[in-house]
Amino acid sequence: MIQVQTILNVADNSGVKKVYCIKVLGGSKKRYARLGDLIICSARSVFTTSKIKKGTVLKAVVVRVTKETRRADGSYIRFSDNSVVLINKNNDPLGTRIFGAIALELRKKDFSNIIAIAGEII
Repeated sequence: MIQVQTILNVADNSGVKKVYCIKVLGGSKKRYARLGDLIICSARSVFTTSKIKKGTVLKAVVVRVTKETRRADGSYIRFSDNSVVLINKNNDPLGTRIFGAIALELRKKDFSNIIAIAGEII
């Protein structure tokens, strides 16, 4: 579960390494973000050649969480880190590649453009 002040890894090649969660989108009192939820975040650590500068406010979708998530068939899925993919205003990813595995639950949340460029889907 991701909440405000959580530091997350970035799973794409947009040039940002780590981000800091500022707000969980989806209602004024929504506290936690789970797989497929949108967050507003700030770039904490960036590559030197990146077009995105440190401190830039960005929109992201959560693709991996360490808290287990129950699936419809009764199984649970859990990842080893908390990661996001940075997106623009049209919910298209900023990067052209996604590193690591992402959850299949993103397909239900209509992020098929992220699923299309992902290397591994669990």
